[in-house]
Amino acid sequence: MTQTQPLVGTTPQTDPQADSPPSEPCVMLIFGASGDLTKRLLVPALYNLACDGLLNENFAVLGSANNPMTTEAFRENMNRDIQKFHTRNQFDQDVWDKLVSRFHYTPAAFTDLDAFRKLKEQVSELGARFNTGGNVLFYFATAPRFFGLICENLHKAGFKDGPGWKRIIVEKPFGTDLDSALQLNRDVLAHWEERQIYRVDHYLGKETVQNLLAFRFSNGMFEPLWNKNFIDNIQFNVAEAVDVESRGGYYDQSGVLRDMMQNHMFQMLAYLCMEAPGTLSSDAIRNEKAKLLQAVRVYTAEEVQRYVVRGQYGPQLGEGGKVVKPGYRLEKDVNPESKTETYAAARLHIDNWRWEGVPIYLRSGKALWKRGTEIIVEFKKAPQTMFRGTPVGHLGANRLIFHIQPYQGIEVQFHAKVPGPSLQLQPVHMRFSYGDAFKASRYTGYEVMLYSCSREDATLFSRGDLVEAAWRVAQPIMDYWAASPATDFPNYARNSWGPKSAADLLEKDGRRWYEVISDEVLKRVATFAEGDPLFLSQVSLALRPRQVAAGEQIIRKGDIGREMYLLARGEVEVLDDAGRVVKTLKDGDVFGEIAILMSTPRTANVRALTGCDLFVLDKSDFRRILRDHHQFAQGVAKVAKERFNLDVTVQSLIAH
Repeated sequence: MTQTQPLVGTTPQTDPQADSPPSEPCVMLIFGASGDLTKRLLVPALYNLACDGLLNENFAVLGSANNPMTTEAFRENMNRDIQKFHTRNQFDQDVWDKLVSRFHYTPAAFTDLDAFRKLKEQVSELGARFNTGGNVLFYFATAPRFFGLICENLHKAGFKDGPGWKRIIVEKPFGTDLDSALQLNRDVLAHWEERQIYRVDHYLGKETVQNLLAFRFSNGMFEPLWNKNFIDNIQFNVAEAVDVESRGGYYDQSGVLRDMMQNHMFQMLAYLCMEAPGTLSSDAIRNEKAKLLQAVRVYTAEEVQRYVVRGQYGPQLGEGGKVVKPGYRLEKDVNPESKTETYAAARLHIDNWRWEGVPIYLRSGKALWKRGTEIIVEFKKAPQTMFRGTPVGHLGANRLIFHIQPYQGIEVQFHAKVPGPSLQLQPVHMRFSYGDAFKASRYTGYEVMLYSCSREDATLFSRGDLVEAAWRVAQPIMDYWAASPATDFPNYARNSWGPKSAADLLEKDGRRWYEVISDEVLKRVATFAEGDPLFLSQVSLALRPRQVAAGEQIIRKGDIGREMYLLARGEVEVLDDAGRVVKTLKDGDVFGEIAILMSTPRTANVRALTGCDLFVLDKSDFRRILRDHHQFAQGVAKVAKERFNLDVTVQSLIAH
């Protein structure tokens, strides 16, 4: 077998296979084996485990679905699909050939008990051939409405009998509301025990999510600070740049609260905020997660109105008001009067000793300005009074940022003194990157789930009480929205930060969302296009977000320019002295750039045509950054000449 990158990220000096035994022997019976989940995620995950020596040699797959298909046709389909969906840097044909030779297929309708009895015979035959000891892993890659029926027929067909363990993995969504989740639990547990049920959330398969536990409980410097005495607020952000794509029919019955918040985000919340368990056993960890979710305040209707906002994206318009991309209600298979939310933001309260009074902010949405998942832990600020009589006019917050995707890492932001005779501070950061520290291939997120289930490690799986606790928090929000008309939909534009009401939610508390800005966003600005990662990281720390309403004047002609603006979303008008529109700027455009190059009067008025999301860079911050990057200052001077016909020197750019 060819040795490739390990499944679990490690330093180059560590051999993960020396410490990680292979999965336990078993036959994996996949219901819904002809669907997308199997070919896109499950089979590539099995292939990755095989490449890393983590899949037991005594292993076989029996696929089943309504589709009439032979084993040979099933293998042929998998041969084709693995080339498209594998995630390795290089494809190992020998490993794949050995794996796919253990794939088998039998058609079976979920309602056909005789078909289940035939499946039982085939599982027994494969178990004897591959010496699996009677172990069977059932994977329900089906719609949740079939879970109870499949569990019942597995019981009636006698799958529980005989030697070895029997375990069931079920996919989300586990219910669509509290009542359906309770009923689903009753259906699944009618014939099987809780210890045999593994409710999968693939989000927990991400290394960066798993690292939340390792970070908290293996580093003694942070846990003493992990409470209301030192932390001001916590923000969970899951932004998706894509719209609903071809999933309009599904999404219109779901929405972001069900699709993202109630499961993925609540799981991350539990990991980040739970109490330290007595041990790292699966039961101990899940007990603490359950306690945390049970401590999240269940809102009244009045509290939902106060602490939760929702949104729905509108169309993207081009010249002459032509629709370039449709709004949500114009998407395929979506009700044209849909009230389904594509964006939600909430302030949650955890009513326990550790987190009393600390606001927990969550937001997620579709068709936003970027793709990114981050958790921002914002600490309480140091006392400003200590710096009276110094040039330090403002102290920002220290932050600990967990980057979940697409960038994977952890970042600490703090203040440092600027070199020089006077006391001046600037924000700096230390950053750990998975890609720099560990050598590992990109994975589907299902590898660790399949591996852990085979070894009876339920740490990353939801328990029945965890699912119910999460739905108890979400249910009043859904009830309130169902009873309330969404008269302002659509209320945010494509490629924006979301509805203005989400910013207002934090502004009422005297806070704001912290926007993590990627290098790709900054490189849209000509002045920064050639910047190296270190320079761009300093610029991103200096940018401050600002939202303006339609009609608000942003720049007034004649004022001395001291900042530039990056238009993340919206439209602004450049006006002449008579108020005529000279130019219209849109998403990604920059204006006021000359202000950070030269202190000259503004040459035009700029007014917001629509609601706008802006990043603002002050000249003083830009000069401070250039003083630390003299080599880049030369490039900025060159851009100033080529783009603006301005003769500026490096010395003038970095002068105080």
